[in-house]
Amino acid sequence: MKRIIIVDDSSTARMFIKRCFEISGCQDVEFLEAGNGLQALEQIKKVPVDLIVSDLHMPEMDGTALLKRIKSSPRFHEIPVIIISSAANPKKVEELKALLALDVLSKPVSPASVSQAIKPLLQKSEG
Repeated sequence: MKRIIIVDDSSTARMFIKRCFEISGCQDVEFLEAGNGLQALEQIKKVPVDLIVSDLHMPEMDGTALLKRIKSSPRFHEIPVIIISSAANPKKVEELKALLALDVLSKPVSPASVSQAIKPLLQKSEG
């Protein structure tokens, strides 16, 4: 079973993102939720995850800071991170990809955009 953590300060957004994953065909997935990057770090220290999906703008620790912490950690650096943002201009997208974000999705996300973003992960697990 795969484990995905959805990180967003809006519980409604977390629920919607989870639903997009379900509609896009993700089965046998356990979803964890966190309201900001600090909460996400605490959770993944206790429970390993296969994917982090994080909003860009959140209080306490935003998506950029979370991505930097994950990718600089010897323990967590291999976990793929997808960033979701309503304000991802091309320069910010380039910056996030340089920090090794798997993908950057624009809000509002759709099942199709989620499906496209996780396609490399599904192919990797099959091959």
